[in-house]
Amino acid sequence: MRTAILAAVLVLGACAGGVLPPIMAMPAVTPSSTHIAAALADARRPDTDRTRDELRHPAEILAFAGVQPGWRVADVGPGGGYYTRLFAVAVGETGRVFAIDRPNAPDRPPRPILAVAPSYPNVTVVQQGYAGWTTDEPLDAIFISQIYHDFYLPAFAFDVPALNRAMYAALKPGGVLVIVDHAASDGSPIDVTNTLHRIDRAQVVRDLEAAGFVLEDESQVLRNPTDNRTLRVFEGDIRGRTDQFVLRFRKPA
Repeated sequence: MRTAILAAVLVLGACAGGVLPPIMAMPAVTPSSTHIAAALADARRPDTDRTRDELRHPAEILAFAGVQPGWRVADVGPGGGYYTRLFAVAVGETGRVFAIDRPNAPDRPPRPILAVAPSYPNVTVVQQGYAGWTTDEPLDAIFISQIYHDFYLPAFAFDVPALNRAMYAALKPGGVLVIVDHAASDGSPIDVTNTLHRIDRAQVVRDLEAAGFVLEDESQVLRNPTDNRTLRVFEGDIRGRTDQFVLRFRKPA
């Protein structure tokens, strides 16, 4: 009965020119949100990850991504699992994290993410490579930290426009793509990705907008104006302290 009365009130309000309130508004995500604080406090995180937090600002990055409990997230290029661990706790038991990685190489040790995943039941490792990967359900978010520039490397020979379109298709309507990467000097040619392991922010925006994504917001939390953006990201004191842009794109609903 109460449900029927509420429905009638909402309809009358709409007919009178009012605006229907959202049925269920998602809470705002902040760096201090409970699920993000729990992710950073996770006892399974190694000390090597915790020592990197000061430079990587993970609470701010997860909040910027808007990650919510129950989300399906693809962590593309998970490396040693720094963000995979955080996402696994932040999305909770009802969420899932897909760690999108490269296949094992016969002449190298197994990929490090394989040692991380068993500690997190909601993590699935997908070793199909950075292009051509699939998941068994649509995604709320795709997260790519510090490797999007690699997609342009001649050694990979990726069809980057096709890869971008595939990521667009993998997301739910309204889903987000978050890119964190090392900034090249404005107007840098694309081959700077091969020499400096950086990429021009404008190049990223152009290419993802061409795939249908809409640039929604940008975080300044990883910006470093003392980096002149002309050094390789692995060189000397700049390693770990590069000027990085953080972009959030959305697939229109």
